[in-house]
Amino acid sequence: MSAERWREASRALLAKAIGELSFEAMLDPEPLGQDRYALRLPRATYTFRARRTAFGGWLVEPGSARRSAAGILGDDVGQAAEDVQQFLVDAAPTVGVAPVTLAGYLNEVTATLTADVAAAATALPAGELAELGHAELEGHLTGHPWLVANKGRVGFSAADLAAYAPESRRPLRLPWLAVHRGLAEFRGTPELSERGVRERELDAATTEAFRKALRGRGLDPDAYVWLPAHPWQVDHVVRTLWAPELAAGRIVELGEAPDRYLPTQSVRTMSNVDDPSRFQVKLPLRVLNTAVWRGIPPHCTLAAPVVTQWLKGIWRADKAIAEWGTVLLGEVASVTVRHPQLSTVEGVPYTWLETLGCIWREPVEPELAPDERAWPLAAVLHVDPAGRPLVGEYVARAGGDAEAWFGALLRALLRPLLHVLYRYGITVNPHGENVLVIVGGDGLPRRAVLKDLVDDVNVSAEPVAERGPEPDSHDRVLPRKPWRVLRQYLVDALLVGVFRPLAVLLADHHGLREERLWGLVRGEVESYRRRHPDLAGRMAEGDLLSPTFARYPLNGDRLVQTGYTELAHRHAIAPRGEVPNPLHTVAALPPADGW
Repeated sequence: MSAERWREASRALLAKAIGELSFEAMLDPEPLGQDRYALRLPRATYTFRARRTAFGGWLVEPGSARRSAAGILGDDVGQAAEDVQQFLVDAAPTVGVAPVTLAGYLNEVTATLTADVAAAATALPAGELAELGHAELEGHLTGHPWLVANKGRVGFSAADLAAYAPESRRPLRLPWLAVHRGLAEFRGTPELSERGVRERELDAATTEAFRKALRGRGLDPDAYVWLPAHPWQVDHVVRTLWAPELAAGRIVELGEAPDRYLPTQSVRTMSNVDDPSRFQVKLPLRVLNTAVWRGIPPHCTLAAPVVTQWLKGIWRADKAIAEWGTVLLGEVASVTVRHPQLSTVEGVPYTWLETLGCIWREPVEPELAPDERAWPLAAVLHVDPAGRPLVGEYVARAGGDAEAWFGALLRALLRPLLHVLYRYGITVNPHGENVLVIVGGDGLPRRAVLKDLVDDVNVSAEPVAERGPEPDSHDRVLPRKPWRVLRQYLVDALLVGVFRPLAVLLADHHGLREERLWGLVRGEVESYRRRHPDLAGRMAEGDLLSPTFARYPLNGDRLVQTGYTELAHRHAIAPRGEVPNPLHTVAALPPADGW
C-alpha cells in the first residue's frame, strides 16, 4: 500500500468530511474571503478553500486544508492537513461525538480509506469504464457521495474485504443451504413456484448433487427449502448462531453452486456474471455498512413477492409508465427463516433477527433491446484518477451536448418518479445504488430501472384510490408517510444525493451552468403540474418547489444520535434544520421534447 496513495485518499476524505459535516450544520465555517474559510475547533483551527453548492452544500478543495494548533512554546504551528482521523478527533467536541462513538467511527473511516486506496490502485480511466456492463462497473464506483464513512463494513476483516468487497472485483460462488420447512418459508409471485426458482437458478447436475447430499444423510430433499447464502455469513453466523440447527439436521450445507457472482455496491446483493439472465440475489450479512446492519428483515422477505405483484399491476395498467418504458425489477421470490428462539424475545436487536433468508430479484438483461445497455445511476458521479468524470464519457458518446444529455436523463428518470409519487402516493428511494439508467444506441438516457423495492417503497398516509387495494392492508410492511415526508425521498436520494454533485461535474467539465441544470429540473416539475391539474392538492402538500426542505443529517445520525448501539428496530433519521431549495428561485426551462 503506497504511502502517497494513502495520503491522497485521506486528503480527499478529509475534504469530504469538512464539506458534508458543514452541510449538515454539524460544523460552521467562517468566511475569510476569496473562497477561503476557517473552522475554529477547541484543539485546532482548519483553513481551507471551498465553494458553496446547491442546497447549502460545501465543495471543499482536496489538499487545500491547513491545520494550526498551539506548539510546545505556545506559538501557532501550521501545516498541511492530510489526516482525516486527526480532523475527526479535533472536530468531535464541537460536533458532540461521544468517545465510544468516535472510536467506532474512526474504525469505519479507516476501513473506507483502505477500500479507497485499494480501488485507486487498480482504477481504470473513464474511457474504459464507459465500456463496462453494469455488473462489472459496480466494483469501480466510489460509494455514497454524501456519507463520509461509506465503506465501513464493520465485521469484515482485511481478508474478507479482499474476497467480498465490490472493489475487489473478484467473482465468487455461493454456497447453498437446505432449511427444514419447520424453519423456512418460501414465497413467490404467482408465476413462480419454489421448484421453478430452483430449476432456473441451478443446473440439473447441481440439483441432483444437492438432492444426493440430502439423501445420503437419510433426509428427504423435498422436506427442505433450498436457498443460497453468502459465504461470509455461512462461516461467521450460520455455523455459530445456527449451530444447533446444523447439528440436528434442520439446516444442511449442500455445497457451492457453479455460477459466479459479483457483489453490487450494497455488498449483500449479487449479480450472476456467468448467466446474467438468472436472478440477482440479495443475501443477509451481519455487517454494519453506512446506516444499518445489512441483514434482511423477515417482514421484507415475506412481503417482497406480494409487493412486487402489486407494483407490477400498477405498472401494467398505467399508460404513461408504459410509454416511458420505466422498468421495475421485481423481487419475485424469497425465503424467510426466523430464529427459533430469538424471534420470540421482545427487544432483541434487529441484527440478530435478520441473519438467514434471501430475496431473488429479476435481472435487467432480458429488458434490454439489442441497441441498449444499462449502467448504475451512481456512475454519473465517478471521477477517475486523472480527474476525468465518467459522466463526461457518457455525454461525449451522446453527442457532447450536456444539456441535451441531462434533459434526456430527466425524461427517463424524474418524469416517472413524479408520476408514481403524485398519481399513486408511492415513492421508491432513487439513490445511485437503486437506479439503473438504460441508454440507447445514440448514447442518450432512454429509460430508468428501479429496484430494491420492499426495503425502500413508502406510501402516502392519505389513502389514494388510484393505487387500489394495498398489499399489506392487514400486516403493515410499507411505511405510511405524509406528503411532505414522502417527497423527501426524492429530494434526498435524487436531488441532493445525485443531482447536487452531478451539477458541479457538468458545470466544471461541460459548461452546463448549475442554474440552468436546476431550471431544467424545475421545468419538468412544472410541466407535470400543468398536465395533471387534478393532482394539484397532492403536489402542494408534497411541494418540490418550496423555499426550503428539511435537512436530514445522514452522517450526524451515526455521530451524535445512534452511535453503535444495536437497536431493536431500524430507525428513522430525525431532521435537523432546513436547507435552501434551488428549485424555488430558479427560472423554469421547459422540457426540450415539449412535454
